[in-house]
Amino acid sequence: MFEDYAERLAFLHRQAETLIADLPPDALNWPPMPGMNSIAVLVVHLTGAERYWIGDVAAGDPHERDRDAEFEVTDLDAETLIARLRASDEYIASAVNAFSLDDLNAERISPRDGETFTVAWALLHALEHTAMHVGHLQMTRQILESM
Repeated sequence: MFEDYAERLAFLHRQAETLIADLPPDALNWPPMPGMNSIAVLVVHLTGAERYWIGDVAAGDPHERDRDAEFEVTDLDAETLIARLRASDEYIASAVNAFSLDDLNAERISPRDGETFTVAWALLHALEHTAMHVGHLQMTRQILESM
């Protein structure tokens, strides 16, 4: 189950890589319209959220996350973003390999707001959140190509 879980996130990351690999920094850092996120922001945010929900919450492995800063990134290139996705792959594979099926029902407290979630909920939320943002990446790429 956990190997398949890590593979599904890696699959989404490969889709993201395909969408960004050939784009110049100005395209990666361009918000399609006011209030929308650039491709770079989406990648930084989705990897930050994965690390939070899988690491901080599910695995109890805290790190320093500045969520607000994820939405302010600029001047990132495809190589940097792809490296971030691959680092996330490595962390996720390592973190989820430490879980057992019995862990899925274990409750964890979110360090951000003190709410309680099961490990299963945190893992599923990370997966759904990443999938949603890969969809945003696809739409932003389509907008770029239509211009």
